[in-house]
Amino acid sequence: MTYATLHDRLRGPILQELKVELKETNVHALPRIEKVIVNVGINRTHMEGKEMVELVTNSLSKITGQKPVLRRSRKAISNFKIREGQVVGAMVTLRGRRMEEFLDRLVSFVLPRIRDFRGLSVKLDGKGNYAIGLRDQTVFPELPADDVQKIFGLQIQITTTAKDDDSARLLLKKIGLPFRQERKETRKTA
Repeated sequence: MTYATLHDRLRGPILQELKVELKETNVHALPRIEKVIVNVGINRTHMEGKEMVELVTNSLSKITGQKPVLRRSRKAISNFKIREGQVVGAMVTLRGRRMEEFLDRLVSFVLPRIRDFRGLSVKLDGKGNYAIGLRDQTVFPELPADDVQKIFGLQIQITTTAKDDDSARLLLKKIGLPFRQERKETRKTA
């Protein structure tokens, strides 16, 4: 049996299941994924120098398949030893096929490779968007473990067109994001 890509599943079975569960007949009113933003903050104390900026941009471009944009500070903050115009991060905005391929790899390969993984948090931001934080980039198969010189974390922001968290959570579950089981609180009476 061949593997159905996320692109095909979003337009086929996932679409039909969302129509039934959300009781919506209009296909265009169903929630869909708008974009995925992958962001890496560059900490000045741990990642000093142009070599680290180059390492982060090369790793991020291998992970996403797209060249990252360097983010510079808007103003100087003396407590954090940041000057105006200094590189403080790198980000990539994915849309379309690249976004779907990245999400497919994230669900299929990356999340199962995380050590002691017990599922993702079920909390969204209140507007139908979801954020995932990863502690190190070595869980991505595009980066061989031998080549890793420095470990850095990255954030993945999934932006949907959903109007509320419940419909966005349903869409993300259908895509395959492994959410944690909600615990039922039991009170002991004395």
